[in-house]
Amino acid sequence: MIRVRGSQDIRIFAIQDRSSRPEARKPRIARWKVDGKQHSRSFRTKAEADRFRSRLVVAQHDGERFDRPTGLPVSWLPQGADTPVHVWARRWVAEQWAEWQPRTRRGDVYSLARFIPLVTSPGAPNPPDELRAYLCRTLKPGVEIDREDGCERWLSRWVLRLGDLDRGILADINRRMGIGDRDQTLANATVRRYRRVAHSCIRRAVELGQLPVDPWPPAPRGRSRRKVNRPKSAVDTRRLPAPASVVAIIDAMRSHQPGSRTYQAMTAVVFYAGLRPSEVVMLRPRALHLPADGWGSIAVTEADIDWDEAGDPKTGHRVVPIPPRLVDLLRTWAGEHCAGDDELLFRTRVGGRPSESNWSRSLKRACANAGQLRIRVYDFRHAAATMMLKARVPLAEAARRLGHSVETLVSTYIGAMEGDDAEANALLDKVLAGTREAILTGPRQADDNMAERSILQE
Repeated sequence: MIRVRGSQDIRIFAIQDRSSRPEARKPRIARWKVDGKQHSRSFRTKAEADRFRSRLVVAQHDGERFDRPTGLPVSWLPQGADTPVHVWARRWVAEQWAEWQPRTRRGDVYSLARFIPLVTSPGAPNPPDELRAYLCRTLKPGVEIDREDGCERWLSRWVLRLGDLDRGILADINRRMGIGDRDQTLANATVRRYRRVAHSCIRRAVELGQLPVDPWPPAPRGRSRRKVNRPKSAVDTRRLPAPASVVAIIDAMRSHQPGSRTYQAMTAVVFYAGLRPSEVVMLRPRALHLPADGWGSIAVTEADIDWDEAGDPKTGHRVVPIPPRLVDLLRTWAGEHCAGDDELLFRTRVGGRPSESNWSRSLKRACANAGQLRIRVYDFRHAAATMMLKARVPLAEAARRLGHSVETLVSTYIGAMEGDDAEANALLDKVLAGTREAILTGPRQADDNMAERSILQE
């Protein structure tokens, strides 16, 4: 083992020999550490491994800086315009990681996983089916990269370098990021996030001198950029089912599938309590107040920010009242499925996390069985918000229960207030009814008063 002291703690170990294992295709392994992070590289022969290790030792003795994510001397890495886009993306994520919030990490890494497979050479074959999941895993700092992995080989062979990017290529990629896997058009807010993250990644290369100019095409000018006074994220409440239809869908979710009861209960919490799906999957019995009669409550103190990684809810802690029918459901559910207050309320039969895909499939079957148009899981939260507004729950209270500001509530669910003009007119009629006579008789009464004063003066 060689350890060279300095600004970095570098440890280079002896070559490991695993030739006794029949399954080892590359039995010679070079291992080293950079600031406590372990790295390794496998080789077929001892000579190849020794040459690689010797180069590491020479780089250390020459005082070269090592790149912590890859573990290699910086001089070995592609520089400037020769850097492949996926390699640059990993460096950028590692630079930003400490400043990003957990939710931002998950969303921005996924955005890059959508962007990178599009930045390919002409004639590139279709990417491996698991490429997006592979990128979501390996774009994070601290993950060891297997150069022999099929996805990594595809990236190294087909992904363009930074210097290959121009406005024409990126304009086409910009367009394709708005198209989903099945050629469906993605939501505007989702596409804007994908493009913002991808552009930030490329723009950082310009800021650090890796590229001379920003190749990202400017946003189109003209009519589409004119200011329009409309809510950016308003929900189309016209496509949401009525409360009775929502309840029918929830009832139809239970089937012969063992997990259907779990997804039925989770969906009921989304609707009756207005919780976000990420808040539902992290509920624990200790957060529930379930009285024998009347309304109960849920203390929303945790939310899923990554795969079973608990964090704070998106808009902070809150306590949400829940109606008696949900109180009864949760009391029964907790009694049957939870042995302790710290356990998660909703788990699969084998103790795993309920998956979003299974939840969506269960809901799809329920909509078909109930004779309703298909809706998403999150639409049950939208339906809860719409129901509160139509029931004339005060805006401040509805916003508090949903974890919104009043401004966000009104702008997001403005469609739920259709018909308020008729009610407003009726209220104004009541006020004006008492003033109309005074308005009509006011001038005549004034003339009579003046005549009376003239007579008295005479």
